[in-house]
Amino acid sequence: MKKFVLPLMAATICGLNSSAQTVSGQVGNHNYVDLGLPSGTKWATCNIGGSKPTDDGDYFAWAETEPKKNYTWYTYKWCKGTKASKTKYITMGFNTEVDHKLTLDETDDAATVNWGKEWRTPTVKEADELLQGCNWTWDADYKGSGLSGRIGTSKTNGNVIFIPASGYRDSTDAIGVSDIGCYWSSSLDEDDTNAAHYLDFNIDDIDWFSSNRSTGRSVRAVVK
Repeated sequence: MKKFVLPLMAATICGLNSSAQTVSGQVGNHNYVDLGLPSGTKWATCNIGGSKPTDDGDYFAWAETEPKKNYTWYTYKWCKGTKASKTKYITMGFNTEVDHKLTLDETDDAATVNWGKEWRTPTVKEADELLQGCNWTWDADYKGSGLSGRIGTSKTNGNVIFIPASGYRDSTDAIGVSDIGCYWSSSLDEDDTNAAHYLDFNIDDIDWFSSNRSTGRSVRAVVK
């Protein structure tokens, strides 16, 4: 379900001469880049579960903090086997357990649990600030690594962030690796309690959508 629409951006194929990921500082042994965003939010230089910008890292169902082999509603932590039996982050319906939670608790945030209390998964507002604050290009072979993804160059200070096209996990299947990137936000879809917002990109476009919370997607953390 598409929720946030950005202008279609023409794909630019970079190569060995593409700009390297900027490292501005470190918090808790994890590097970040300062892109000069108005909110002061700083973005990690690699995915949760990775140690460098080109690592795919781990995949998490939304509101889960550990990777696993099978991503389905049956294995999802916050339900009893089906999406109709959710037990947390419920905003509508006749379920007596409706809690109206729209944002991840710290204990359910893969970034906070794995990297420490300073780090967290970005909200949709923060992620939209990232998208609007950078010029974006597609790189089919980032720095000769053989990995594809999106390069964002800050409109404010020229610093660079690289986000790999790590694909996602549905059941036991790896989908779209090297072709698409799928990155969770910390924000539930207010119109669909079964879904949460995520960043989706490919060679042609970069945009925001929402999808089933049970699927496994990447997390790129933020810090202030």
